[in-house]
Amino acid sequence: MKFINKRIFLFFAFCLTVYFAFAVDVKVDTERKVKEAIPNPDLQKKVWDAMWITCPGVSLLDYGVYHFRKTFDLEAVPESFVVNVSADNRYRLYVNGESVCYGPARGDLMHWYYETVDIAPLLKSGRNVISALVWNAANYKPGAQISLNTGFILQGNTEKEFIVNTNDSWKVINDKAYSPSPDNRQDTGCADRIDGLIYPWGWETMNYDDSNWLKAIMISRALPYGLGTGYNWVLCPRDIPLMEDKPLRMKTIRRTNGIQVTDTFLQGKTSITIPANKKVSFLIDQTFLTNAYPMLTVSGGKGSEILIRYAEAMKKDGQKANRNDVNGREITGWVDKFYPDGGSNRLFSSLWFRTYRYVEVDITTKEEALNLLDFYGMYTAYPFKENGSFVSDEADLSKIWEVGWRTARLCANETYFDCPYYEQLMYVGDTRIQALISLYVSGDDRLMRKAIKMFDYSRTYEGITASRYPSHVAQYIPPFSLYWINMVHDYWMYRDDPIFVESCLPGVLSVLEWFRDKIDARTGVLGYLPHWNFIDWPKEWPWDNNLPLGGTHRATIDGGSAIISLQYAYAIKDAVDLLNAFGETYLAERYKQLGASISNHIWNDCWNESKQLLADDLQGSSYSQHVNIMGILSDAVPQNKQVEVFNRLDTDSSLIQATFYYRFYLFKALKKVGLAEHYVSMLQPWKDMINIGLTTFAENPEPTRSDCHAWSASPCIDFLATICGVEPAEPGFKSVKVEPHLGTLKRIKGNVPHPKGLINVVLEQKGDNLKGRIILPAGLSGTFNWFGNKKALCEGINDINVSKK
Repeated sequence: MKFINKRIFLFFAFCLTVYFAFAVDVKVDTERKVKEAIPNPDLQKKVWDAMWITCPGVSLLDYGVYHFRKTFDLEAVPESFVVNVSADNRYRLYVNGESVCYGPARGDLMHWYYETVDIAPLLKSGRNVISALVWNAANYKPGAQISLNTGFILQGNTEKEFIVNTNDSWKVINDKAYSPSPDNRQDTGCADRIDGLIYPWGWETMNYDDSNWLKAIMISRALPYGLGTGYNWVLCPRDIPLMEDKPLRMKTIRRTNGIQVTDTFLQGKTSITIPANKKVSFLIDQTFLTNAYPMLTVSGGKGSEILIRYAEAMKKDGQKANRNDVNGREITGWVDKFYPDGGSNRLFSSLWFRTYRYVEVDITTKEEALNLLDFYGMYTAYPFKENGSFVSDEADLSKIWEVGWRTARLCANETYFDCPYYEQLMYVGDTRIQALISLYVSGDDRLMRKAIKMFDYSRTYEGITASRYPSHVAQYIPPFSLYWINMVHDYWMYRDDPIFVESCLPGVLSVLEWFRDKIDARTGVLGYLPHWNFIDWPKEWPWDNNLPLGGTHRATIDGGSAIISLQYAYAIKDAVDLLNAFGETYLAERYKQLGASISNHIWNDCWNESKQLLADDLQGSSYSQHVNIMGILSDAVPQNKQVEVFNRLDTDSSLIQATFYYRFYLFKALKKVGLAEHYVSMLQPWKDMINIGLTTFAENPEPTRSDCHAWSASPCIDFLATICGVEPAEPGFKSVKVEPHLGTLKRIKGNVPHPKGLINVVLEQKGDNLKGRIILPAGLSGTFNWFGNKKALCEGINDINVSKK
């Protein structure tokens, strides 16, 4: 092989291209006063001067919340004062009482991220204090949280900032006010219980007396990659921006018990007094699902109990219905518990954000009245900007766009999430779709690059990627490794970044070889496949706790799965493109022949002439949309039969049906066979979700577990890639093809972000005629095609006036 080992170079170039919770007594500014900064490159070339520090006298492996402080003097306010900071599990940094940033961005022990920020705007001449809230959720940590042990580190960027480097000059306390609230615990971790009576109010401010605090103990020096004889956390510069944080007012009160609460309280215009020895509750409806840190400010109420519960939807007998309904329904879910100490202006927030549409507040007071001063959310998400857009003459599509983009945003943070409420894990199958949404709507590719690399890092001795990563519980879904190959190919098509793509090729080959080793020599297709070979969630493939089955066909265990064999052939097609592009022509030809062989065997052994469809396995035990979709995408179905097969799979209700997730591939097949004019008429499942009150798109058709699952937001891709028809014409998006499919629509307008600028498409369809314009950014050219009408596109304005041939 001719691969040059560029992985270390790529890693640093990638990182340089480019937060969890706040203390309960600190108000958070609506705008950050500090900015992200560039880490000193020398920090990746030498052992750091700062030390990892922790709290003495505690188990470093158990649950604990800690406060660290360092006071220091400055003769004058510096123009810049850059620090690099990280922790295990999580931290929030403060300077002179103000929140700075939080993190670290999730990774693994070999890629442990640190944030770099310039804190100069918060400094003053004379005495200053820098402080950090650090916690280890231990056995209660989220599924995506990898951990070694409790630790904190802060390193000045240059010698002038070394005064704040972590060492035993820092002070620390173990804050016993925090404990887990594990009610309705999910993979996202647990909720919080905070006892205000023993909380060290004001700990992050300059005037706080820390004379009784302990001297921090030093664990070890901080190590970047390549400099250790042994490693703890291998420090890497953060490769994505800080998360967006902005106040989000809660919308409306839906019901109360024992008290009158009006929407003016939620608007921050009035406060509420709850008398002593009273039990009350009220239900808040945000009116749409969101991710936010709850921000509740109270005074008085010593000894009171405040329970805050969060839910995606109200339930009756454990079942959801129309998401707008609350009558006769109850709320179940996470419960934060806060116990005020009686002081003034105490602000409660959770260590990690909460996902909610509905919030129920249950309060029990004791001998002292409690004043609720304010309650709102601090919205958080990856800072995607909605640069892309789509409008048409059908209002329903605008609502699908809005709900789809909200779904995608709630499922993107320091990694992509499958769902924000239940798991917050980054799965390859979900992430491929999410990454394309990011490119089409925002144009920001940084989280996509991070995702591709994280999955590459996850490969073990077997060669396949983990199905989800980072994750402290290993899980392998082999078909997801094939989607990772497609994802690398997607990036190659949409971004001109050959060094990055080439660095992924060893992983691509590793995955291909894992599957090649599983081909049964007798049948020429995949035999027994270990692990969980998830395909989709149709009702015909229910979960079986005694087998790695659920969302998959029995043939993945017995051998002869036509679905996954053809998915392998589909991934091989993309891999062959990549190998040819990077000069690996011998390997490309080898895999091309393998893909053709698999496709031929499936066609010969699984094609049912009477049904005119492919069967799911060699035994012909069942028939699904899935296998025929993959038959089209892999070209196992001869091209002259693909339209016929698609029409049959789309109209035969006896077939096992694709759910929201797999319809992304259904629509790819639709476009491939030249039937994309039907796309707009196939959107009823998304309209149905909106009609039952969903404000994000669900994991599955009803009944569904998750009300927000990013794989269901794929219309945000297809509105621009299929209806507007904007796609790369060649790798690196060096040119564009615009092949619109308006279907029944009369007018469309779309904007698609491109590395050179926005691509603007405005078209109107009248009968057999299409008029409008396409505007390309400077330096971009392409082609237009509509019903055989072809036209060269150049930078600037291109007028369109064509008729169907």
